[in-house]
Amino acid sequence: MTAGTPENDPTAVLPVASKVRRQRLRRFMVGIAGILAVFALWQVLTSLVAYTDDGYVASNFIAVAPQVTGVIARVNVENNQDVHKGDLLAVIDDAPFRLAVAGRKAALQVATAELDAARDAVEVAQTGVANGTGDTVGLDRANRALEMRTAAVAAARAALDLADWQLTQTEIRAPADGAINNLGVNPGDTATAGTPLIGIVDAAGWRIVANYKESYIAGLHEGETAWVWLDTHPWRFYRARIEGVARGISRNEAEGRLLPYVAPTTDWIRLKRRFPVTLTLVDPPAGLMLYMGADARALIFQ
Repeated sequence: MTAGTPENDPTAVLPVASKVRRQRLRRFMVGIAGILAVFALWQVLTSLVAYTDDGYVASNFIAVAPQVTGVIARVNVENNQDVHKGDLLAVIDDAPFRLAVAGRKAALQVATAELDAARDAVEVAQTGVANGTGDTVGLDRANRALEMRTAAVAAARAALDLADWQLTQTEIRAPADGAINNLGVNPGDTATAGTPLIGIVDAAGWRIVANYKESYIAGLHEGETAWVWLDTHPWRFYRARIEGVARGISRNEAEGRLLPYVAPTTDWIRLKRRFPVTLTLVDPPAGLMLYMGADARALIFQ
């Protein structure tokens, strides 16, 4: 090659370098435009569609607690079994309670007999005052005794009523339709009054709780249509209705249960505050099985 050829001429590569720079700049600008277009499209979509994947299936969980303390004699249900309101769930050994009823009946009989005797004493005292063989002091004493015996009978009758009621409470029955969940009670266990013994997932309380970003909730209104995706039944959207939007949330998990708390972080990422929106399915398919706590997603066209 000679010294005047393009290969050895530095000025010959300048147009090529300029062309490469222009191509790079063009690709850069196209990329920026694409990003801006995607961002603009996203803003338009989010202004028209409210979507969240932070939802779950919920129902009422009924903690059935016995009203009396005693030893479990029999368990009539199995785990995951469907039950109806009034079904017998378990039985507490009723022998101590039957004995208590018998004792209260005997105490009432004694109190009634003492009341009859007090009435007779008042009649005798009244007769004595009338014919001059007695005085008013004795009559007053008899009347006070009659009042005490009357009160004793009322107390004995109330004690018998309580014993009768406690006897009926040895049968633990379902307070609502639902399904037994996580059953862990066995014959021989001790049931303690007021301590939950059996859990029931309420069959009538099914709903979807969808946690929406605070930027969405002003546009969501009760009665509007929503579409729900259930992870337990994928590849299908179910029509739902907005039942309500929470008017408040707790900003601190330790504040209690009166206000819902929605964690503002996911995988260490700080998110916008989210508010629970309650949805109910509209005309769900017959036999649709819902599972409390299962994940759900919601889509609402604004």
